[in-house]
Amino acid sequence: MKNSTIHFLCCLTTMLAVTVAALAAGEHTAPAQLPITSITLYRSGVGYFEREGSITAGDDVQLRFATDQINDMLKSMVILDPQQALQSVTYDSKEPLARQLASFGVDLADNPSLPTILGRLRGTRVKIVTNDGPVAGIILGGERREQAYDSAQQAIDIPFLNVVTDTGVRSINLTTMVSVQLESETLNAELTKALAALASHTTDRFKSVDLAFGGKGTRPVRVAYVNEMPIWKTSYRLVLPDAVNTKEKPLIQGWAIVENTTDDDWTGVRLALVASQPVSFQMDLSESLHINRPTLAVPMVAGAAPRIYQDGDAFQEKKKLMAMPTPGSPPVGSASSAPARPMKKLDAGSGGAFEVVMDAERGALLGARSTFGEALDKSSAAVGGEVGESFQYTLKDPISIARQQSAMLPILTSAIDGRRVSIFNRDDQIDHPMRGVEITNSSGLQLIPGPIAVFDGSTYAGDAEIGFLTLNDKRLLAYAVDLAVSVAIRDESSNTVRAIRIVDGLVEQTHRQVNTVSYAFVNKDETRDRTLLVEVQKQHDWQLTAPAKPAQETANLYRFEVTLPEGESGTLVVTQERTALQHIGVVGYDMPTLLSYATDGKVSAAVVDAIRNAAQLQGTINATSEKIARLEQERQAIDADQNRIRQNMTSISHDTDVYRRYLAKFDEQETRLEAIHVEVGHRHNALSAQREELAAYLRALNVS
Repeated sequence: MKNSTIHFLCCLTTMLAVTVAALAAGEHTAPAQLPITSITLYRSGVGYFEREGSITAGDDVQLRFATDQINDMLKSMVILDPQQALQSVTYDSKEPLARQLASFGVDLADNPSLPTILGRLRGTRVKIVTNDGPVAGIILGGERREQAYDSAQQAIDIPFLNVVTDTGVRSINLTTMVSVQLESETLNAELTKALAALASHTTDRFKSVDLAFGGKGTRPVRVAYVNEMPIWKTSYRLVLPDAVNTKEKPLIQGWAIVENTTDDDWTGVRLALVASQPVSFQMDLSESLHINRPTLAVPMVAGAAPRIYQDGDAFQEKKKLMAMPTPGSPPVGSASSAPARPMKKLDAGSGGAFEVVMDAERGALLGARSTFGEALDKSSAAVGGEVGESFQYTLKDPISIARQQSAMLPILTSAIDGRRVSIFNRDDQIDHPMRGVEITNSSGLQLIPGPIAVFDGSTYAGDAEIGFLTLNDKRLLAYAVDLAVSVAIRDESSNTVRAIRIVDGLVEQTHRQVNTVSYAFVNKDETRDRTLLVEVQKQHDWQLTAPAKPAQETANLYRFEVTLPEGESGTLVVTQERTALQHIGVVGYDMPTLLSYATDGKVSAAVVDAIRNAAQLQGTINATSEKIARLEQERQAIDADQNRIRQNMTSISHDTDVYRRYLAKFDEQETRLEAIHVEVGHRHNALSAQREELAAYLRALNVS
């Protein structure tokens, strides 16, 4: 052990000496450095990185990437060399782990159990120690046997290993095995390599990418690539002016939350934050791919034999897919395609969209000596603008974020148009409206979705959440419950028949359905008025009749504005109605109800007469049906009586008076049955004619 340590120290000293000598001679032993100079982060989970620096002919540049970022680098890296003298880009190949493990003498690719591994080592000499003693021999194979393990004779599978020993074949119960040793040094080495491959695959978190440059002399080069990155996020601070001072505008401050999850420090980096979401996907380009090749038999000379050749026309060509435009999308070059607007830079903190309008007497939030407006004005550090159809924030000054660290970066400071409101929506299921603010994005910049901390003057008032706001877009924000305003609601509904007519043989009733919601508000605040926005859910296919017009309308809501003076009450009545049609059969219509509608003027006399005529025709049909039913009942009664007579006649003598009386009655009944049969036939014919008459009457019936 001591000699090994001395030898290692000697080797280390020699290596250090060679390194120092090489450095003294001016040799390029260390790779050239290309620091990160510019980063653009997107909200689709990727970042665009640029590295810049000077290299000399013969330099190698080494970049480190997380293993799972190699694929993004391979599909996006761009290298700009003015001499175009890049010689190679190399990286460690990534053989699939399963293929690596399958290549060793001990196949561990499928995470096999120990009995499975031993079964795969057939023909290998082993030494096995069991509870019954040691066994040495050659593995013949493995098997599983069912054995009972309790008094109920329930069976389980027990693994056994069959080993050929000097005294014969022995079956070893592997549940009694203590240890096993492979006598083959080669297989032991293969097992060690397989385990090392597993360990390497688990711990290999980073890979190096080496860029080799040729050419002549020294020159600047640039390397750019796309990597997976956390989505950059935004949060805002909104400061409301005093309620009594309506001339002041709210102030908004925006922060970007950026995370450096790379293995590099970002030092003096130009940072841009883009609001668009470019299409981005992953593709495994770093892992080696192999295709399955067919295994062919070794060619052998065989006797000649006749051969039948296949017809080449039997193979059908594949159909080419036609490129079809997406339904509903405008064709390329159509008038609906908006041209890209040129980039418009907005300098933060120097007027324009970032100009802060405020009085010096505003309350302090960040300190007693500096107003909140001054603090906001000084904290703005970004330039916003549009590039093509994407909006981005570009920080004016370079930023520095250490590896695996995060930062909050100010991107917006501006006055913004807005007013205080209270917002009520009964779906919130509370008896009070929400305190809120209605803002219009007059900042000149697009606002990205994120949370907003709202301050009422210098006091924290609550949190809100904002969606995407483009320029001059208007949005409501709710940040607290307005406990000073209470709400009571009353629902009313009605359904009345407006008109009745007959169309295509059916009674068509026109209904007027009305839903009315009455709101009563009480402003208990004795010092402040309230501007109340009431949200009412739209009903499908219903029309708003009162009030005549909402203050605002969305796809699913009406918004009505109610002014509540301090300490006073107010009401709002919202009515929605619709006209619905109901179709009823003419014959089944209730005449008393129809006559009442006629009295109210909802139905004409012609409609009443038409329905009365149809009812009379139906009455004739009903009378005929009833007569047929009575005849059928009479026939059934005669059949039952004849069965009784037949049974009695079998038990008495033919020359008795009773028998003769039964015979006479039987004859009378047969005569009546014949008459019933004829009459039922006539009645059915009449019924068919009556039904056809009613159907013809209804087919041509259209009365208003």
